[in-house]
This record gives sequence, C-alpha cells and structure tokens, in this order.
Amino acid sequence: MRKINKILIANRGEIALRVMRTAKEMGIKTVAVYSEADRNALHVRFADEAVCVGGPKSSESYLRGDVIIDVCKQLGVDAIHPGYGFLSENAGFAQKVKEAGLIFIGPSPEAIELMGSKLAAKAAVSKYNIPMVPGTEEAITDVEAAKVIATEVGFPILIKASAGGGGKGMRIVESVHQFEEQMQMAVSEATSAFGDGSVFIEKYIGSPRHIEIQVLGDTHGNIVHLFERECSIQRRHQKVVEEAPSSVLTPELRDEMGRCAVNVAKACDYIGAGTVEFLLDENLNFYFLEMNTRLQVEHPVTEQITGLDLVKEQILIAEGNPLSFAQEDLQINGHALELRVYAEDPANNFLPDIGKLVTYKRPQGLGVRIDDGFEQGMEIPIYYDPMIAKLVTFGKDRQEAIDKMLRAIDEYVITGIETTLPFGKYVLQHEAFVSGNFDTKFIERYFTPEDLNLELDEASEEIGVALTAMLLNDNKGKSGAVNSNSHTATVNSNWRKNRVR
Repeated sequence: MRKINKILIANRGEIALRVMRTAKEMGIKTVAVYSEADRNALHVRFADEAVCVGGPKSSESYLRGDVIIDVCKQLGVDAIHPGYGFLSENAGFAQKVKEAGLIFIGPSPEAIELMGSKLAAKAAVSKYNIPMVPGTEEAITDVEAAKVIATEVGFPILIKASAGGGGKGMRIVESVHQFEEQMQMAVSEATSAFGDGSVFIEKYIGSPRHIEIQVLGDTHGNIVHLFERECSIQRRHQKVVEEAPSSVLTPELRDEMGRCAVNVAKACDYIGAGTVEFLLDENLNFYFLEMNTRLQVEHPVTEQITGLDLVKEQILIAEGNPLSFAQEDLQINGHALELRVYAEDPANNFLPDIGKLVTYKRPQGLGVRIDDGFEQGMEIPIYYDPMIAKLVTFGKDRQEAIDKMLRAIDEYVITGIETTLPFGKYVLQHEAFVSGNFDTKFIERYFTPEDLNLELDEASEEIGVALTAMLLNDNKGKSGAVNSNSHTATVNSNWRKNRVR
C-alpha cells in the first residue's frame, strides 16, 4: 500500500481534465504539463500546478518522458497518470517511471510490451483457448512464403502491422495478384509509423462488428470485466460512435466474451484498467483482436452503465488496494451512447477542419455528459488529435439514450469549424443503427456526403434564425450591469489561482 497525494497527468485536453476532476474529489493534488500551444488550455488552468515542457509539437513536449519525470521529482509528485495516446502504452516510459520511484497508474511495463505486439499477445493468450482469427502466428518477411500462406488461409486476407494500430500498416488483399505490392506497402507504412516493419497475415472478416470488453485487475490477483462496448461506427479504422451495452449480445455470449477477456488479462498479469477487443461476425462468432493497455476514449459509456468511476478505480489499484467488488456484484443498468465530436468535415471525407471556436455552447440536461477541453473563443491546435469533446448520453434503455443524444446534438452549438455532430445525427437516425443491424462497414454502405449536405441545407435557415436570436440576446445583456464578456473574464481570473510555471 502506498498513498498517492499528488498526481501528474502526462496528457492534455479532455482526458487530463477528466483525471484531474476525480483526483480532486479524492483529495489528491494535480500537476499539469503543457506545450507552448496549450499555454491557455483548460487543463492548465484547472490543475493545482502546471509546467511547460516544450514546444507545440508532441515530440517537443508531451512525448518528452525524461522531462516529465524530472518535473515529478521537482514538485514532489507521487504518481503519473498517462491518459490515452502519447506515452500511455510506452513500455519504456513506464519502466523509467518505476525506476524513478514513482507510481505509474497503469499496467506493468512487461504487460504493455507484451500486449503491444499483436503476435506476442496472440501467443500469450493461446493457452487459454480463446478464439483467434485464422492466420500466421509469427511475423512474415519473405513475400513468396507469405503468399503461399495467404493462399492457404484464403483470400481476402488482411496484412497487419505487429506493432501499433489505428489502421496504420494494415492492408486488405483481395487476390494473390495484389499480394506482393500490398505487403510491401504495409511493411513500409508500419516501419514509418512504429519503427517496426513486422507484419502478419489474418483471414479478412469482411463485415465484422467491433466489440470490446472493459477489464479491471488489481495487485492481489483479482480481475473482473465490466461488460462490453459496441464500437462499430468507424472512419479510417477509428471509432466515432460507441455504446454500451451492445444491441446484439445475448447474456450467454456476453458471459463467454467476458470470461475470455478476463483470461487475456490473466495472460499478462494485468493491473489497472484495460480493454480487450474482439471481432464479431454475422453469425455471432467472436475472435480476439488485441488488448489496449490503457484507459479508452470511450470509457464514459461503461461508467454510465456500471456506476463506477474508472479513473478512481485506477488510482485505488495503483495505491495497492484490492478491488472492492467481485464479478457477481456487477450488473448493467440502462444504456449509454458516446459521440466523438471531432473538428472534422464529414462532408469532405472527414478531413480535419482546424480553426477558432467562434461559438461553443454545450448541451445540458438529465442524462447528458460532456467531456471536453475547450471553451468558446479557443483555437483547435493543428498539432494534436482534432477531438473537441465526447458527447455522452444515458437512458433507461437504448431508445431513450438515442433520443437524448439527438436532442443534445441539436442543442450543441459550434461555429467557426466543421464538426462530426451532423454525422452523428445522421447515424442515430439511420434505420440500420436504430435496428442494431450494422457493422464496421456502416460508412461505406450507407453514408454519402450528398445526403449530409442536403440535411444541412434544410437546417441552415433554422440555425441562422437561432444564431440571430442569440446575438440579439447578447446585445440586450450589454446594457445591464454585467455583460457576457465581463462575466467570462471573471471566470477565467478565478481559474488562474493555480501556479503556472
């Protein structure tokens, strides 16, 4: 047991704020690190202390592990929470944190390294009789030998980078004639993205659903699963809409997948919060995909249906506490949805649309949660992931959660940039999503920018009227004793009570 009194959050934006809020509720002091581009960011103002660690590029700031550890030593920090992205799945950084006498709020360096290699992960979990996608069990470098294996597996096949994810180093090959060129491209992309050109071959499952299971493990050998999340609405192999629970899992299948997820965690002696990802085919056969050794972007939907604070659980586990509940104590209550609000233009192939948040007004009300790191007037930096916020809704059942999400999307006002809000509304109103009959090919099958543009044209007049009314109300307020600008200045000055170094 080791009490944590001060945490440094080695991240930025909404996840940094998310961790800080829980830490403050637990009476733990917080330290923010920030880049020059984030000097005025909300996480910097919210923390008890904040230190600039370099230039705007992540390689100049958020990825400087040695500098971050030095900050911890200077400020008497006990533990580091890595959030997600950046250094969160960097085994070398986790090892250095450990060697510095600090607590890494996450799994061991060994678990991160093991699960960071898809091939090593498959080998580690194989003894637990977990379903695997047919394919190679080791890296392939010889093109001709790989071609023979691919033919035996049967086309179409998938060439995948052993290290990394996010669709990088991944190639779908429809026939033997395409194989050599696609393999060379996959190796090149994997080398560029991860510094490791190792690739392997799997049978390509054409229309899967993406189902992931949240797990928690403590230092006393206890591991539980917190049910599943459906993450099949994706663009460029990255998630946009998530929900919990899935609309297609039966109780029996849920239990079986949960048991497999716990066994995956056992295979690497997992500690903390992690996610085991599976592919689910049209016949409800599931296959182990990978394990993410960190907190996931979509963790709020699991929190909504379980009533647990996953960040709090991470901190308690890192202190050495045993889990306060067993598997039989957990149950699903209600339904939750999450829409990732990106600064992207869905009508233009989801290309980033960086700029100023001219208007930024969040939705409110029962069953609506916003995890964000921005406020009106701020710029979306070009250096980082363009996610503005996570819009989460919760209802007694799936339809109520959908209804609340549609209302929240309409209430969310963002101008100055394009966002994925209209796309989210399109998804939630589509018959395939409402019926639950969809998979990872949703965008490919159903979404066309023309449909979205038509909907936007029909709504433009209504939006214009609403914005005009807002401006008129603002102008009326300026005649009073306190106008909106002076109020904003007051709020900002209060948040500046922390020490920014």
